[in-house]
Amino acid sequence: MKSYVLVTGSLAYDVIMDFPGKFSDHIDPTKIHILNLSFLVDTLKKQQGGTAGNISYNLALLEIPVSILGSVGEDFDEYHRFLQKAGVDVSSIKVIKNEQTSQAFITTDKADNQITSFYPGSMKNNASLKIADLLQKPGFVVISPNDPKAMVNFALECQKLNIPYMFDPGMQLPRLTDQDLITGIKEAKILIGNDYEIGMIKKRLKKIEVEILITTLGEKGSEILTKKGLIRIQAARPKSVIDPTGAGDAYRAGFLSGYLQGLDLNECGQMGSIAACYSVEKYGTTTHSFTIAEFKQRYQENYG
Repeated sequence: MKSYVLVTGSLAYDVIMDFPGKFSDHIDPTKIHILNLSFLVDTLKKQQGGTAGNISYNLALLEIPVSILGSVGEDFDEYHRFLQKAGVDVSSIKVIKNEQTSQAFITTDKADNQITSFYPGSMKNNASLKIADLLQKPGFVVISPNDPKAMVNFALECQKLNIPYMFDPGMQLPRLTDQDLITGIKEAKILIGNDYEIGMIKKRLKKIEVEILITTLGEKGSEILTKKGLIRIQAARPKSVIDPTGAGDAYRAGFLSGYLQGLDLNECGQMGSIAACYSVEKYGTTTHSFTIAEFKQRYQENYG
């Protein structure tokens, strides 16, 4: 394989449900200390997902050579074939006997707010995996939400092996210590998160020093901060909004596709936004598809 992107993170089955109301209408702010909620959902679908799977799938659609390093359970066969067919290298995915693949249970309300529960399953074995054991050294590494110890280990390996990487703590922020965050961020080329996540990191660490800081803002677009200044990216226009789950992972792939081809950061952010559009237009995180020609056409329609 020529120079490629190695994606680390979760590989999971997503159980996605839609709640027709708003969570906020059913939460009494004076009773948060004794929450006992049940939401009757309209739809339920089981899809292939997980941060590593989502990001890798979108990179493959963008024809970026990509491989996944992660652990799965014995129930992964169908997902394995799906990724392989999409063009993702799956040779570094380790199957754990007598274990289940990770599962995420995601409920989305009509305001696109989400409540997620995550069962790690085989993911707890990721801390034993090593980038140094791979046959070929990757050109770039994505460290997305994963077993917290694995995330720190991969960051330290990238630093030792001099491999540029994107650090994406995401949903694991509550489980990462301040020292874990400092370790992951200190030599990262890119730190990425949504506005809530970046706000929490700033609150905990007081100061963030990183070459590229990306804050995703949903329908408001994204912001890319470097030492040269702030770049504001206008959100691309989706044809419809069906399901926001996985849009952030698609954005990461779109951005990286441009970044690894040496495009300017404004174009990279716009490519991220285009990729996110394809994701929100379908139910699930890896159910969309596009050709390079279609992607270019959508880019021209939105950004000229």
